[in-house]
Amino acid sequence: MNDLCVESAYKSIIKYGEELCGDMVQTVRDDDGIILVLADGLGSGVKANILATLTSKIICTMMAAKMSIEECVSTIVETLPVCKMRGVAYATFTIIKINNNDEAHIIQYDNPAVIMLRNGKNYDYPKESHTIAGKCVTESHIKLCEDDVFIAMSDGAIYAGVGQTMNFGWQRPEIVAYVEENYSPKNSAQVIANSVVDACDDLYLHKPGDDTTVAALRVRKRSVANVLFGPPENPEDLNEMLTLFFAKQGYHIVSGGTTSTITADFLGKELITSIDYIDPDVPPTARIDGVDLVTEGVLTINKVLEYAKDYNGENELFYKWHKKDDGASQIARLLFDSSTDINFYVGRAINPAHQNPNLPIGFNIKMQLVTELCENLKTMGKTVNVSYF
Repeated sequence: MNDLCVESAYKSIIKYGEELCGDMVQTVRDDDGIILVLADGLGSGVKANILATLTSKIICTMMAAKMSIEECVSTIVETLPVCKMRGVAYATFTIIKINNNDEAHIIQYDNPAVIMLRNGKNYDYPKESHTIAGKCVTESHIKLCEDDVFIAMSDGAIYAGVGQTMNFGWQRPEIVAYVEENYSPKNSAQVIANSVVDACDDLYLHKPGDDTTVAALRVRKRSVANVLFGPPENPEDLNEMLTLFFAKQGYHIVSGGTTSTITADFLGKELITSIDYIDPDVPPTARIDGVDLVTEGVLTINKVLEYAKDYNGENELFYKWHKKDDGASQIARLLFDSSTDINFYVGRAINPAHQNPNLPIGFNIKMQLVTELCENLKTMGKTVNVSYF
């Protein structure tokens, strides 16, 4: 199943009146696949945040080191405290381990049961329960299919709206019905996670009664995007650079004024420019027949980098770039949502226009933009390759 990959995302909202989230999601990727751990710390605030952080980090680290679930749970039990007043566990957790994009191993302890969608419908996957270190743990092994979706959540999701908009909260069957109704094979893991958490937030009337976290994993086919950014340092390399760029399958994005001009000449096509500013901070796009997207260079890529950093952080700008049609938003959707593998073709030529001392743009800034954007894309789980010319 080498043509498949797994993308992951999560979103949290914090209990009203608290500054820290008592839920924590950790992910680790290695040659075998991905490990995702969602931990829900006892209570809320600082204490819950510490417990959830320790639980998720310990489990992720141990499982990445190929240690058994028995060893992981035993270590958690022996390492972390149990509430003296309530005598209950330090943190509940959900583990989803994807092996070779072929099989899912799900381990659950006291969190709401993972929802699995297959062909857009709820899939009742097998579960086996057994006791580890005095804790009742549920395990599942599932062979994967393309477009399978896994949704893990903290109990803030099923308590959404209790005493406010609903008598008994948003129970799991209602959440299942909601995700089925809103399913689309085009929805990224981030769209899925955001959708469920935003619905919870609405039920809480935007004053969450508990920390609420939803993590989503989606099995999908690999999809490639190719980004051409800047002309080559040596003009003799232009033909090679453009030939390699267009030889790759997938989306083709050309960024930069000079880059657009030489690309149009290479293809023998007209460069059709625009003066319509959809966003005053992002220059207009252009069109070249045979190219999926043509944008301005440094300013647009800088805005994409801003969106990428936010995506890996608070994710507050998600709906901004997800709905707008300026060049930066279109690039963000292609790179963050539509693509799993991204190839950058970066020209090292120095743009004379950028040497104006009144402009805060220079060659080093351009190269730094590429470096930072690539690192942020890797953090998202993308496979990134960069070729310099």
